[in-house]
Amino acid sequence: MAKPTELLKGLVEIYSPSQQERAAVEYLVAQMSALGFRAFIDDAGNAVGILGNGPREVVLLGHIDTFHGFIDVRQEDGKLYGRGSVDAKGCLATFVSACTRVGARDGVRFVVIGAVEEECATSRGARFAVTQYRPDFCIVGEPSGWDRITLGYKGRVNVDYDFSQGMTHGASSTRPATENAVAFWARVAEYAAGYNVGKPRIVDQLDPSLRSINSSDDGFTDRVTMRVNVRVPLGLTIEAVEQQIAQFADGAQLEFSSEEPPFRADKNNALVRAFLGAIRDQGGKPAFTLKTGTADMNIAGPAWQCPIVAYGPGDSTLDHTPNEHLDLAEYARAIDVLARVLTTL
Repeated sequence: MAKPTELLKGLVEIYSPSQQERAAVEYLVAQMSALGFRAFIDDAGNAVGILGNGPREVVLLGHIDTFHGFIDVRQEDGKLYGRGSVDAKGCLATFVSACTRVGARDGVRFVVIGAVEEECATSRGARFAVTQYRPDFCIVGEPSGWDRITLGYKGRVNVDYDFSQGMTHGASSTRPATENAVAFWARVAEYAAGYNVGKPRIVDQLDPSLRSINSSDDGFTDRVTMRVNVRVPLGLTIEAVEQQIAQFADGAQLEFSSEEPPFRADKNNALVRAFLGAIRDQGGKPAFTLKTGTADMNIAGPAWQCPIVAYGPGDSTLDHTPNEHLDLAEYARAIDVLARVLTTL
């Protein structure tokens, strides 16, 4: 039976990028079983642990997959280094440890989910989970810092651009396919810049990023493909963004995917009040935050329509970086906060 730090370290040591989560899932299920959960792997491949029975259900939805790129796992100066330590195995281990500390409560069922494929935009695990449960409260496992509560995320849409034309000589007046792609990207960036005028907060801005661009030719056809990721703030719909960008195609084929609307949760409910009180009890000054990324909260929030927040230890600026690490003292404090919340609800 692993203690909190051992549980976290064991989980981080198992490399589990999206679609390669099975070993980590099996490890977490085994650990939850040893801690008294009814634990199993569901039909989506998620690790699930259920503690207690009753009509009230609290779902703690974390994700067990990580961004790609292995980082040697080490413990140094009170910090645990390794891929997923912050995003978001630290949060998942916090969920398991806090539930274990509280134990089974009469009338309440805790459901911990280590969801698969959150990092690769399919969100297969969360999409399955929302069909299986109807919680009274939901806590999403994403790093917020032990004394902060995340209430919302931007939306997202990926734009795949594909343009082909017949080959021309380099000295001809016809511009190559690559220049068409650059012109498209410039128009997307210009559209976002215009929308962002008067919006100083990043969380309120439309944020496109050029993720990849590739050109090729076979001697007859000149082709360029490109992927643009667009983060969409509240106040804009995915449909409106797609309609605007479609006007810039200029003969290219556009495909939109990974469409997630922006989401912001209510902060006047029992779940938020429980977190505010628990953070203050630990000597913290609670604060709310809105994230510029997208998470499984964008899926669970609209589906479940219950009080929902995202919470977990860690500095989210370390997500996906080669220096990803979690302060173990903060991890312990987050467990204290969450245990208090689960006792209060």
